[in-house]
Amino acid sequence: MEQKIEKLITWLRERVQEAGMNGAIVGISGGIDSAVVAHLIKRAFPNNSLGLIMPCKSNPKDKEDALKVVQSCGIDYHVIDLTETHRVLFGEIEKQLKEKGQWNEQAARLGDANTRARLRMTTLYAVANNYGYLVVGTDNAAEWHTGYFTKYGDGGVDLVPLVHFTKGEVREMARILGVPEEIITKAPSAGLWEGQTDENEMGTTYDMIDKYLKGEPIPERDREIIERLHERSHHKRQLAIAPPKF
Repeated sequence: MEQKIEKLITWLRERVQEAGMNGAIVGISGGIDSAVVAHLIKRAFPNNSLGLIMPCKSNPKDKEDALKVVQSCGIDYHVIDLTETHRVLFGEIEKQLKEKGQWNEQAARLGDANTRARLRMTTLYAVANNYGYLVVGTDNAAEWHTGYFTKYGDGGVDLVPLVHFTKGEVREMARILGVPEEIITKAPSAGLWEGQTDENEMGTTYDMIDKYLKGEPIPERDREIIERLHERSHHKRQLAIAPPKF
């Protein structure tokens, strides 16, 4: 794993140089995946890396954990609170749709959460533009395969260094890099709503997805869930679909 980390650091440097950019930026959520990426880009670009902490109707604990990540790797950072921005934007959307009698209350929670993810993406690119940095994503192999990310939200990035690593491998990487243990053992959550966890929402566990990706046997119920998630999220892993030339 230490060799893979070194190869990732070299790969990050090559991609940034190839793009003619100055460094890299990542959104730090307080979770393990963004913690690992923060450590990686800090090692790759000691003086040209940046972490962005973007609370948005968030649990205050997430910001505390994000700051622990910053401290553990020494990366430069900014805190940009998007709560009010989100309130104004999503509030106006709700108002306009309600005026036409077309507001879908059942879809509102997910729409709210996805809007937060896309606001964070917009903020990352605005700040990245200021510094001439590439935006580095945090999706691991399990999230990528199941589509457990927001299209044009946390999936809207330039580089995805963890996309071939299982959740278990990300944990191994985290310990080598020096990510705080409490971040490593924290229950994975996108922080979308109170009590939300990744595994409850997906209906299976990262351990099962890791085993599936490694070709190991898992219960039929979990296999069906993973394959259904993969098929349903196919569009997320593609560029915008274009018709053939007529």
